[in-house]
Amino acid sequence: MTLLVILEHDRGDLAEASREAMTAGRSLAEQMGDDLHAVLIGEGADHLTDEAAELGAQTVHVVTHDILTDYGPDAWAESVRQLADEIDAAAVLAVGTDRGNEVMAQLAARTDLPFVANCVSVDASDDEGWSMTRLQWGGSLLEDSTIEAERKLVSIGHHAVVASDALAPGAGTVEEFEPELDGSHAVTIIKDRAVLSQGVTLSTAPVVVSGGRGVGSADGFGILEELADLLSGRVGCSRAVTNNGWRPHADQVGQTGTRIAPEIYIATGISGAIQHWVGAMASKRILAINTDPEANMVAKADYAVIGDLHKIVPAVTAEIKRRKGST
Repeated sequence: MTLLVILEHDRGDLAEASREAMTAGRSLAEQMGDDLHAVLIGEGADHLTDEAAELGAQTVHVVTHDILTDYGPDAWAESVRQLADEIDAAAVLAVGTDRGNEVMAQLAARTDLPFVANCVSVDASDDEGWSMTRLQWGGSLLEDSTIEAERKLVSIGHHAVVASDALAPGAGTVEEFEPELDGSHAVTIIKDRAVLSQGVTLSTAPVVVSGGRGVGSADGFGILEELADLLSGRVGCSRAVTNNGWRPHADQVGQTGTRIAPEIYIATGISGAIQHWVGAMASKRILAINTDPEANMVAKADYAVIGDLHKIVPAVTAEIKRRKGST
């Protein structure tokens, strides 16, 4: 029996979520006493087999087909379904990104099997039924669940697991697999792309400096941009900011925006509503700057400065420049 882990990649660039998936997969495979297999789908996948092995995969399945020119949830899910049947997988695992949950939901529909999404912990020691705790209501509720099925379909909450390297690489035996696909499986597939940004993104930045309603205006974000640049980070914002048209939706941190996991999150002028907290709660450290000592973000932060962000942020920037010896 095997545990099959779906690895996300973008035309040969392995997603950080895939490292989380393999970290969780190694733990579950150990509990199950089963082999850990990984599946890479589509163009560029063949360049990632060594990386999958380093992350602990005993066998790496490379799925290719003329239809699989880019990501498509129907084609990916059908490919995983056929592969899981071929290797008699006891379970299929992914990370609960938009793409991971989309493929797993498609897989569940195609196999008529239950699917448990966004787990923060899983006990797979009992072959008959797994026990898990999963996020519900955007992270505001933790639900204890049990899944009993001939093949378990599970996704791990994004950023719920800290990605780590395997103590020893897996054998990494490469096996090619060509599924039987037709035009119906290409009903939804990426045909073209527009590059909105390059380099470090909001979801991958080690430092995120965000502003809320307290910033006051679009121009007010200038001091946050300067601080973020000094720290090699990115600027984010709250939903109130995007609603006011001060920043684009792509910069929004939250349940309906981007979920982040930086080394430090600097939240300025943000009250910390639950929708925003869901997107920021995976941050390793949080510094809140706010005039309201009772604000939810201040209460949840590791560090807090009570005061006017328009005075505090420039002061922080000036001190960083002084220490760096720049002006």
